[in-house]
Amino acid sequence: MLGLLFFILFTPGVSEFLCTSSDLELSYTFCDSAVHAFMFNVTPCGIVDKSVWQAALTWIPRSDITFLTVVFNVWYDGARALHWKEVLCSGADDEYSVCGMLKGETVASSFDIKGARIKFPKGNYNIILHVFSDIPENNMIMCLNFTMIVKQDNF
Repeated sequence: MLGLLFFILFTPGVSEFLCTSSDLELSYTFCDSAVHAFMFNVTPCGIVDKSVWQAALTWIPRSDITFLTVVFNVWYDGARALHWKEVLCSGADDEYSVCGMLKGETVASSFDIKGARIKFPKGNYNIILHVFSDIPENNMIMCLNFTMIVKQDNF
């Protein structure tokens, strides 16, 4: 049973269903072909009248984390809605605990996702997250494709 769980969680291309509620469905897949030791969870599963969600992340990186850049691309009903890039680890005076971790060490973190200013209209969202272990974004160490279906307007 435990072997099956690890196979499902860490096999590329397999969809991980995060949650479903009356107003939201959320899932993700890996969009690269590499095998990942990664798990993500978010609560509560809802978007109406919610402005803060608790996230839990467990990840075993495939390379040392001296530099870390994340790139978010959000698509809403097929149209590009957001492009955001952030350097999390620059190699000096980094504020995140993941910075400086070595290949094979376990990252286990809980954090809040705050969205009080964001009102998501009803529709289909694709959020592509690319994670790079270098500043010029040549060495992609993870790619996630989140699917978010908002079932009712939050207005």
